Amino acid sequence: MPQSRMMLVVTGDDFGYCPRRNQGIVDCFQAGGLSNVSLLVNAAAAKDAADLAKRHNIPIGLHANLSEGVPVCESLQTDSTLVNQRGFFHGKMGFRQALQRGQLSMKQVELELRAQVRLFMELTGHLPHHMDGHQHVHVLPGVREVFAQVLSDLSIRFTRVPVEVGLHSCTWLPPPLHRFYNQVEQDALDSIPVFTRYGIRWPHMYLGLTTMGHNMSVSNLQRALHLALSAGRSGSSSGGGSDADQPVVTAELMVHPGYPSLHQQGGCGEGPDDFSRSADRQHELSVLRDPALLEVYRQERVQLCAFKDL
Repeated sequence: MPQSRMMLVVTGDDFGYCPRRNQGIVDCFQAGGLSNVSLLVNAAAAKDAADLAKRHNIPIGLHANLSEGVPVCESLQTDSTLVNQRGFFHGKMGFRQALQRGQLSMKQVELELRAQVRLFMELTGHLPHHMDGHQHVHVLPGVREVFAQVLSDLSIRFTRVPVEVGLHSCTWLPPPLHRFYNQVEQDALDSIPVFTRYGIRWPHMYLGLTTMGHNMSVSNLQRALHLALSAGRSGSSSGGGSDADQPVVTAELMVHPGYPSLHQQGGCGEGPDDFSRSADRQHELSVLRDPALLEVYRQERVQLCAFKDL
């Protein structure tokens, strides 16, 4: 068999969000559509997700959450800079706004990250194979340094660096989303020196911002793969934390498959959000296990793997 051109980690985010998300992710894994999952330990169905990962031998990492639901660390659930008056995290944009205003304690961020790793170990019986951030909070200014320190201290080797080749030439994203993703990319680029200093690794290439939800299709995924292969093999990736001249390109594809959450079933304390209740979740599930996509992987010599295989 010809040597693989790409080792691709297809990570199903938000494992544990609700029973229907869990079942969709398991179905996708069993169909060969994903190879790795990222667990929200403060989500409603986290224990069920961890049990499913054990039962089906699904490689699992931690989706560190500082923006949705309730902190895991009990001392931070009240009178904490990380929560609002109702005791919930500030939200995707609220967290960023509080961070910009200098209102968040990085010591409390560290306490919460360490508490989430401890809970992950209680649920799974092992350290996370990788650790990334829900809604990309791990690459934000200030947070990135704390995040890197925690990973280094605990010998968690891999993270996610969301810098996607092709993002700027993508025509189908609405302007507000494009602006948000551009900021995510800039934050990720600024995180590279920090992660490098702490010896943290990540795949050469990242995919997933341009192919989320209804934007996911076999053709869009094939476009993203071609761009990543070309950039990775030319050595123009974001750094990857390893030798970009090696013959096989390593990449991560972020995905969110599942069956739509039912009303008031799931979430991280406030119920499931619109993102999880939308038909986009099942659309991603259908595309990821489409035989046409699996054939693209075969033709392009893309081998699905987990972070622990890199």
